Amino acid sequence: MDHEDLRHWSKRAADWAADYHARLRERPVRAPLVPGATRAALPPHPPEAPEDPAAIWADFERLVPGAMTHWQHPRFFAYFPANAAPASIWAEQVANAMAAQCMLWQTSPAATEMEQVMVDWLRQALGLPEGLAGTIHDSATTATLSAVLTMRERALGFAGLARGLSGAPVLRLYASTQTHSSVDKAVRLAGIGQENLVKLPAGPDGSMDPRDLAAAIAADRAAGHLPAGVVVCAGGTSTGAFDRAGEVIAVARAEGLPSHVDAAWAGSAMICPEFRHLWAGAEAADSIVVNPHKWLGAQFDCAVQFLADPGPQVRTLGLRPDYLATPGAEEIVNFNEWTVPLGRRFRALKLWFLLRAEGLAGLRARIRAHVAWAEAAAAAIARLPGVQIVTPPRLALFTFALAAGDAATEALLARLNDGGEVYLTPTRTAGRSVIRVSVGGWSTTEADVNHLVACIRAALG
Repeated sequence: MDHEDLRHWSKRAADWAADYHARLRERPVRAPLVPGATRAALPPHPPEAPEDPAAIWADFERLVPGAMTHWQHPRFFAYFPANAAPASIWAEQVANAMAAQCMLWQTSPAATEMEQVMVDWLRQALGLPEGLAGTIHDSATTATLSAVLTMRERALGFAGLARGLSGAPVLRLYASTQTHSSVDKAVRLAGIGQENLVKLPAGPDGSMDPRDLAAAIAADRAAGHLPAGVVVCAGGTSTGAFDRAGEVIAVARAEGLPSHVDAAWAGSAMICPEFRHLWAGAEAADSIVVNPHKWLGAQFDCAVQFLADPGPQVRTLGLRPDYLATPGAEEIVNFNEWTVPLGRRFRALKLWFLLRAEGLAGLRARIRAHVAWAEAAAAAIARLPGVQIVTPPRLALFTFALAAGDAATEALLARLNDGGEVYLTPTRTAGRSVIRVSVGGWSTTEADVNHLVACIRAALG
């Protein structure tokens, strides 16, 4: 296949993509769960000779779309959205064509400098203060790991990088029970250990009690442990819980500890000023992560980490051997030194295209609509017989269950998902099994949300 072939098949792929999105409502949201079906349809050995692109494309159409869960489906109400606005898809096409490895400024001047500007555009859009810098990671998991590694090194006086953790004090990290599992993964990978992630109970409002945090830190210090940092939950995955960010960060600061705010999903909503009270005080954190690929429409992957001072993170993660030096430009920004991987994609381009094509006004209108539709859906579901709203809408996320108990709730979820018209996911809260509803698809309309309510009503019989 050469570039002339690519010209033809790229146009074919663009046409297919437009048709795919136009007809998504005709497809089941979730693929039939038949383990091994796709694997069995693929040849067990690679081809020795080149194959005709037409045959490759025909096999793609035959094997792949029907075996996928369609994340861009307008009736996808599971997990959190992973949106792909048309402008973002467009940007990814040209980024893929250039295929730049954006690890250093000199390998990608435009990518590096555009990343600096796009991070600042997003900072302004979210109402965060001037002076915050940042970078674009692949996901919030990497951003949180970067923040936790930096917390570890700050606590150890940056000695862990050279000496390792053998013989070091027991490090302790603090978060609420509503915190995402990426925090658990970060403490494991950072060598802090799962047992040293202190999960403080969330109260009825979904927040850890700042007094509990202060007491836990004091108890650990009395036991000879070394507190390293605090993770603040701003829009938890299960039920959308928010810590009282300002109060929690104030405790961390009083104790001399850095803080990281996980606002991967909910952070996008902060482009709307009326929602900013939910994370009031987050601007005082050392680190904040927001995923534009969840709710703003940037194609996955695109997670922005804001840093009050990038110095400690660059000191923790930066490594500049001679073969990565830029002679005569030692102080230039090389974003690989702000994160874990050396290799980096041109992620800023899709933010540039997206923010220009939609404008902040367009993005705000979409998020406000999702929140309003979720509130209306929760009210309608609450009126169905035998149904209880377990956690009310927090932004565009709420949970419900059947009064008949966990088994009935889980059976209802299976009926809904097996029907193919909508897709929802489960969680547990307050000791019971519940069904999550997350409204946020780029193509989702009010009619799609109303259809969800109709499907629940029908599934109840």
